[in-house]
Amino acid sequence: MPLGVIQLAFDPVLQLSDTASVRYETIGLAVVLFLGLLSAAWIGSRTPSVGPYVPAPGLRVDDLVFGVVGAVPGAIVGGRLGTVLDHFDYYRANPAAILDPSQGGLTLTLAVPFGLLTGAIIARLLGAPVARWLHATALPLLFVLAAGKLIGVLGATGQGAPSDLAWATAYTGPGPWGSLAPGIASHPSQVYEALLVILAIGGLLVASRLEVVARRDGAAMFIALGLWAIARVVVGFTWRDSTILGPFGMEQLLALVVLAIAIMGLVERWRAPFGSSVERRPEAEARLA
Repeated sequence: MPLGVIQLAFDPVLQLSDTASVRYETIGLAVVLFLGLLSAAWIGSRTPSVGPYVPAPGLRVDDLVFGVVGAVPGAIVGGRLGTVLDHFDYYRANPAAILDPSQGGLTLTLAVPFGLLTGAIIARLLGAPVARWLHATALPLLFVLAAGKLIGVLGATGQGAPSDLAWATAYTGPGPWGSLAPGIASHPSQVYEALLVILAIGGLLVASRLEVVARRDGAAMFIALGLWAIARVVVGFTWRDSTILGPFGMEQLLALVVLAIAIMGLVERWRAPFGSSVERRPEAEARLA
């Protein structure tokens, strides 16, 4: 093993009893998701509506709950679709394995936009102000994506290609680990992505000064989605994935598609007249309360 490599030899599993255990990574992800929901609820409650209401009502927390529940099936379908596209030759030869949860897994690039789509559909059906919720959840989403990647260090999830850099990481503990051949010194790609998404948070905060974002009609989410997609494309050059088009792997190509959608959404929001997003009327809020 090259000198200077960061060796991680801890046990990734917390043994609760002789028959029960839980991975530290699972605990960390649960905490991150909880904090993300809390921050989304807090920001939402302080995101006033557009209109002549005094005081302007904030967003309802129950809308957030239903939206998150509605996002789950979309995230699963999108994550599975990404896996199928990433290993298309295998699934073309074994189509029955597409719906087999024991084969393969879920990828992140399509899980996020698909989850946002189905969550928005459920919110729209409930009469919730979707555009304002997209604005309120943009920053919490980036927080969850960044912190979730850092938590991946606890389980070796997302290790990159082999590397002899001084900050390359190798897992020598007993496992089980989330990457194949964890003992090989590799790029800590999950850390790279977390750092880039943290920069994206800074970029979103700077962009909040723009008039199109200050309108609170969903532009913030498109900016967040685009910056995250750029981070995925950049970090993808350190992944173990095989290339399929020039220097790009399938996940990077999908991230470029997400980036294109984010740009189109931002342009649409930019051109939309102020206050054009659909808002729930105060009397409708009273009926649902």
